[in-house]
Amino acid sequence: MDEKEKQQLPKPIYSIVAPVHNEEAVLHELYRRVHEVMEQTGEPWEMVLVDDGSRDRSAEVIAELHENDPRVRGIILSRNFTFQIAVTAGLEHTSGDAVVLIDADLQDPPEVILEMIKHWKEGYEVVYGVRSSRDGETLFKKVTAKAFYRIINGITGIKIPVDTGDFRLMDRLVVNSILEMPEHNRFLRGMVTWVGYKQMGVFYERQSRFAGETKFTVRRMTRFAMDAITGFSYFPLQLATYFGFGTAVLSVLAIILVIILRLFGPGQAFFGQATTLVMVLFLGSVQLISLGIVGEYLGRIYDEVRGRPLYLVNKKYGFQLDEQETNTQNSK
Repeated sequence: MDEKEKQQLPKPIYSIVAPVHNEEAVLHELYRRVHEVMEQTGEPWEMVLVDDGSRDRSAEVIAELHENDPRVRGIILSRNFTFQIAVTAGLEHTSGDAVVLIDADLQDPPEVILEMIKHWKEGYEVVYGVRSSRDGETLFKKVTAKAFYRIINGITGIKIPVDTGDFRLMDRLVVNSILEMPEHNRFLRGMVTWVGYKQMGVFYERQSRFAGETKFTVRRMTRFAMDAITGFSYFPLQLATYFGFGTAVLSVLAIILVIILRLFGPGQAFFGQATTLVMVLFLGSVQLISLGIVGEYLGRIYDEVRGRPLYLVNKKYGFQLDEQETNTQNSK
């Protein structure tokens, strides 16, 4: 297909966004299955692949897919900006009336998209996938995931559906609402819940990875959880206050106990400096934890006031006027 034919592609009704990080072995199969599903709709569609600083040939494969099918568009970020930012970059480059987020590893089956589209046409603005099973995941991952959703729902003012991920369909109205929220430490699942609108879930069986290894290490999952909690809850700050009041109450009770034992108890109330040392270490630990919590929130404020772009783009494929644009950036 020549450049003129590419520019005459109809405006897509559906946009499929998939962030990519070292997924060279998966991309051709991802395209095949998405293509097979979306062709059944009989309506125009596009696929936006966002390469998030891959070290393999993912960027080259994206370019090949675009060359073979101009409905596949590519965004090559200048480095790894994390999954949430890559998804945001993809959302900003979509033009469909409905946008589907899906992982590139094919753990979320593209075939579920047809059911999501059905409910979208019924009037739902968000249709999210609910995992009825999680094949190929360790017991640790399953347990921590269940605990995470229950904790986040317990300490925040939003109720994120349990056992969901980023696999979902969103109406253009919802996408535009999310793009008006420019925070750097993003938790998209919470943001989608926060904006509201009419939402429902569809159940599906999450499959094992088609190829490759998971990119969500324990360190990344911990960071992800911190972004979720600090982005939607003041509870950690309140916890520091509770620690302070609790320690103060214990101190008063300890003073009263020491006075009573000194006056009426046999011998000395406490012996040596061991008790004093333990109390000093305890209070010091509480203070350091409290400072660390405050520091997490201050660090996020610092990220916002610097005003840096969310991401930088190295190359684009399939976008008019800037197909080979270099060093472009998010304007937010």
